[in-house]
Amino acid sequence: MIAAGAFAIALAAAVTLFADMKDSDTFAPKDALECQPGEISACGLPSNVVIDMSKAKVQRTEAEWRERLTPNQYYVAREQGTEPPFRNAYWDKKTDGVYFCVGCDTPLFDSTTKFDSGTGWPSFYRPIERSFVGVERDYSLGMVRDEVHCTVCGSHLGHVFDDVPRKKGRRYCINSASLRFMTRENYDAWVARNQSAANN
Repeated sequence: MIAAGAFAIALAAAVTLFADMKDSDTFAPKDALECQPGEISACGLPSNVVIDMSKAKVQRTEAEWRERLTPNQYYVAREQGTEPPFRNAYWDKKTDGVYFCVGCDTPLFDSTTKFDSGTGWPSFYRPIERSFVGVERDYSLGMVRDEVHCTVCGSHLGHVFDDVPRKKGRRYCINSASLRFMTRENYDAWVARNQSAANN
């Protein structure tokens, strides 16, 4: 068993090391495309950022969130978890359509901006509407990353990186568990219904 004094010294050393790592230019999250087999990339790790939920338009109790979401969706969207690469619903989906937030049904990403990043997670060049996707600097796990979340309900989506080929935008590395897919035909009908309701 570690004595209290020794534990305090070890904890202080760990905190100092973390601060040095965070401020160092040499310690940067490793991109999934650079990882060797068995290594974990920056987008394959969970987040730990503080999202200001008071700004979210959709507010639910924890019981309501748990009733709405599956356990895996809750873990990813509400607890900032991460699903495994290549073993999720949408990483290789090529159907034409739109990806909605699983927490509030806000349309976030269009399949026309989806691309195969080789990471095992759905990747998009840009969101449908930038104001729907918030970004918070994420210093967790000794890395500096940009966490992304739905601004309408605060659900965690994934991370965004500046390593997109041909500079088309950014690489939004998103968890399938945070998304719900709708085909183009159903999306067009959804838009028409909402426009009709807004005009009445």
